[in-house]
Amino acid sequence: MTPLSVLDLAPVPEGGSARDALRNTLDLARRVEAAGYHRYWLAEHHLAPGVASSAPQVLIEAVAAATSRIRVGSGAVQTGHWTPLSIVEQFGTIDALHPGRIDLGLGRSGQRRAEAARRAAAPPPPAREARKATVVDGLLIPEPFDLTRLAKSPVFDLHGALLQQPGAETPDFAGIVDDIAALIGGTYAKGATEAHANPGEGAELELWILGSSGGESARVAGERGLPFAANYHVSPSNVLEAVEAYREAFKPSDVLDEPYVVVSADVVTAPTDEEATELASPYALWVHSIRSSLAAIPFPTPAQAAAHRWRPEDRELVADRVDTQFTGAPETVARSLRTLQRVTGADELLITTITHDHADRVHSYELLADAWNRVAGDP
Repeated sequence: MTPLSVLDLAPVPEGGSARDALRNTLDLARRVEAAGYHRYWLAEHHLAPGVASSAPQVLIEAVAAATSRIRVGSGAVQTGHWTPLSIVEQFGTIDALHPGRIDLGLGRSGQRRAEAARRAAAPPPPAREARKATVVDGLLIPEPFDLTRLAKSPVFDLHGALLQQPGAETPDFAGIVDDIAALIGGTYAKGATEAHANPGEGAELELWILGSSGGESARVAGERGLPFAANYHVSPSNVLEAVEAYREAFKPSDVLDEPYVVVSADVVTAPTDEEATELASPYALWVHSIRSSLAAIPFPTPAQAAAHRWRPEDRELVADRVDTQFTGAPETVARSLRTLQRVTGADELLITTITHDHADRVHSYELLADAWNRVAGDP
């Protein structure tokens, strides 16, 4: 049966605090481990009032200490903001404390930031017809979202300045991945000079690449024979090209004989479709805060969401994310996720759920795990 895993942002609820969010993360980790989830990944987000996972390396250690079986890791380290040595030493330390349970997921967030800034500053390319939304064998592939909108915000530049040292250049992603692998494997050298990370060298880390398109991340993962996580919950329009590019580039390695793909999904389940719809109703407002100001607000209550007055252009800004969120009663969502798994060929699904009340979020994960087991054998 295709395993389910968890991606957690440590969301801060409206009226709550970062302390509440982090305590909720530890509780959720224990509960989903008991429910049978395979791994628990922490995202890396910065400067967002509504997200407390700004130091995932610290939180990963805390989650690993609070659990006993579930794999714990990063989804993903923003490699443009760290050196390979710092990443390996941090995760090597965690692995030394919790050997054989730690995943090191790497992403191109820093590199993509630089690319988006260059595109925003360049003359606009010739107009071409936008790719329209389509349904592929029951799975919605929405119209792509234009990231250059975000790069034109002054907040975008401020975040970049705070996340990197003055004058720092965003390094090549493939080179970072190779340096990290060499430091873990004990083969890092520049000319005749070697370097050895301690802790880090020889760590039992499972190395992953996360990506949102069919570009460099998918190619790097495939060419190096590493497992790949494709991002349907943030970039749903690109998920099929991402997994296809990864599989086309894949070469067997000491890690994998054949491709291994995880696909992420935003999910809210409740005992009934109506209850799930209400719990998920603040999601659009939350996504709008990210795409309009680059800073997730504390997750609103359903009452706040109901009171919000939407403009058509604001609805358009979040449509791809809202339309691809899986909400409903457990069996409804489980069958929809089976469609996602079938169409993408995913070997594993990575579930992220955010609701205002922590108890509802825990219950959503527990209901889904139970329903996933029940529908696994359905034709």
